[in-house]
Amino acid sequence: MTTDLLDLLGSSLPVVAAPMAGGPTTPALVLAASQAGSAGFLAGGYKTAAELEQQLAELRGQVDTYGVNLFAPNQVLVDPVEYAAYRELLLPLAERYGVDLPAQPVEDDDGWQDKVDVLVEAAPPVVSFTFGLPDAAGSSALRRAGCALVQTVTSPEEARLAAGAEMDGLAVQSAHAGGHWGTFTPARAPQRVPLSDLVASVVAVTDLPILAAGGVGTGEDVRAALDAGARAVGVGTLLLLATEAGTNPAHRAGLLGPDRGPAVTTRAFSGRPAGALRNGFLTAYDARAPLGYPALHHLTSPIRRAAAAAADLEHVNLWAGSGYRAAAERPAGEILRSLVS
Repeated sequence: MTTDLLDLLGSSLPVVAAPMAGGPTTPALVLAASQAGSAGFLAGGYKTAAELEQQLAELRGQVDTYGVNLFAPNQVLVDPVEYAAYRELLLPLAERYGVDLPAQPVEDDDGWQDKVDVLVEAAPPVVSFTFGLPDAAGSSALRRAGCALVQTVTSPEEARLAAGAEMDGLAVQSAHAGGHWGTFTPARAPQRVPLSDLVASVVAVTDLPILAAGGVGTGEDVRAALDAGARAVGVGTLLLLATEAGTNPAHRAGLLGPDRGPAVTTRAFSGRPAGALRNGFLTAYDARAPLGYPALHHLTSPIRRAAAAAADLEHVNLWAGSGYRAAAERPAGEILRSLVS
């Protein structure tokens, strides 16, 4: 990377707002991070290209330095028989909410090419990728547009692959993170090791600049990751309750309510490993969910949307990392600055 990672993002703080797909990350959250002397990533996952373009337009003229995260295509095809059996299990819940579930698996690439085209036009300073390496054509187009490319990795082995793909930096994500893990191999969930240990293991195999993330709850967690060799730390779960976050009310209630125990790993909601808090849906279906992304995401989405609209926190995905107990309802800028005060 010819320019420092924090310079590219426009951050004077060694902490930045990590991308959280599905609603929590908003342009207002990215703007608030920037105004606090930090920076943020828009979350391109699950949006249409038009929705992403609209969010970029909301930032235009207000902040010039920021990042955008995309889900790189890395489908995990579901077994049709297992899909049908899981759908059958969910039908009573779907009937309760009055929603239809896809009869056949929906396998898509989250509008990859259309979103790449949007970012080539917008040319944000940094584009990061989650779930897998981007294709060569997409990478080349974004580089020509002037974007620095950052790859999410969850192990030294993935870091080597990212370096071989000529990435400019790495987002090193611990398995203590909330939401989806960026692992290239979702059938093998990453080992739960402290973020600082994971950063140190990646530093040992590459000199690419590192943005560390996963399980951050305190300033001590930030310092440990920086001491291990990270250039900056990405903050996600702690911002779920931020004033500017778009976190739905049911998700907020789940984080603010009675302690639900430690965050756990589940694929019940999307067919891909993710960090979440235990609720009724997870308890009932976690052990019975097959592997299969994005098919299971599309299968359970109607239920989760209906549950969120009804403020039913027992049937939404309560994404959360291991540091979730430190989350509080405060402005994003205060949260970020408090981690380095």
